[in-house]
Amino acid sequence: MRALVIGWMGVLVLLGGCGETNTYVPPPPPKVTVAQPLERPVTDYLEFTGNTEAVASVEVRARVKGVLESMNFTPGVEVKAGDLLFVIDPSEYAAELHAATAELASAEAELKRAQIELGRAQRLYKQKAGSESDVVKWRGEAEIAKAAILRAQAQMELAQLNLDYTQVTAPITGQVDRNLVDPGNLVGYGEPTLLTTVTDYSPIYAYFNLNERDLLLVMRLYRDRAGSDDTELDERSLEAARIPVFLGLADEEGYPHEGILDYAASVVDPETGTLQLRAQFANEARPPELIPGLFARLRMPIRQRERALLVDERAVGADQGGPYLLVVNSEDVVEKHPIRKGQTLDGLIVIEQGLEPGAWVVVKGVQRARPGAKVTPERGEMAALSASAGAQRQDKAPAAKTAGPAAPAVEH
Repeated sequence: MRALVIGWMGVLVLLGGCGETNTYVPPPPPKVTVAQPLERPVTDYLEFTGNTEAVASVEVRARVKGVLESMNFTPGVEVKAGDLLFVIDPSEYAAELHAATAELASAEAELKRAQIELGRAQRLYKQKAGSESDVVKWRGEAEIAKAAILRAQAQMELAQLNLDYTQVTAPITGQVDRNLVDPGNLVGYGEPTLLTTVTDYSPIYAYFNLNERDLLLVMRLYRDRAGSDDTELDERSLEAARIPVFLGLADEEGYPHEGILDYAASVVDPETGTLQLRAQFANEARPPELIPGLFARLRMPIRQRERALLVDERAVGADQGGPYLLVVNSEDVVEKHPIRKGQTLDGLIVIEQGLEPGAWVVVKGVQRARPGAKVTPERGEMAALSASAGAQRQDKAPAAKTAGPAAPAVEH
């Protein structure tokens, strides 16, 4: 009987348990890391692509005909203006100079003879012992002799010039290219033979194009810096404005080379709607850091903003509506803010529009945050988060294969 009672009690307990219901417990809001945007001074730049070009490149040609006797330089080295590069056989031109010198001496002797005879004829005519025709004759002979002297002097100068041309010298200071003709070959026959090229690398130019919209910004900039109301970009006004331009090569970080804007074309190209500009860079290192024909990245400062807003580049998302940020409000609810991006500086993106100072921007955990949903924010510092992200990128980046140490990044 006792066992029967215990059994019924167990059945009642089981029946009571079957009456309970299961309640769904939602998961906790996802954790995200948020930070307020940095406020710091920022310089706005216009960015371009262009090409480097030598300030001067001169073709060295044979200006007289003859056999190339010798080459007096090492290809690829720097030469000074006036340095001897080649020698063309001078014997023919030396003989021509001797002949011209002799012709000049003969003409001078004829002049002396004519002057002596003219003087004697004039004395005899005054004494009525000679005719006037003799005076006229020797006066004419004297004038002919003077003309012969002038002709002989010109021939001698030409012969001396041709003789000098047999000494082929560097026309400018710069780096000399390889020789295109070997000694022993006939040069200058029919046309001036190209022997080599000398290129001046210091300074060096970089040419780039400016579109019409940005041109108006640059014109306002130069007027402010030059203190002028003139709207024309010319060499004098550009020199007064001294607008800086920064250049970086394809394998360089940042823009380590600084120059100035020194030229602007006089008209906008109607086909492209752009204006050609030129920047000049000192390029004094040897060997030169910049050589002609290189692709170049350039940027030019246009204004300084004292309090720009910057966020880590990981915080910026994009969809069909454009770039956006996820911001956590005071109730820990995620809001989507469309933005307009500016330039990127050391892993930080300048936010031109769509973000208020003091907003808490989702930096880490963007994938877990959904607009309109709650999150569990963990607050951090934007600068520290960006620095740690940059360090991680450097650790994961493969080592670059270079012949020497990489150029340091320079920000202006």
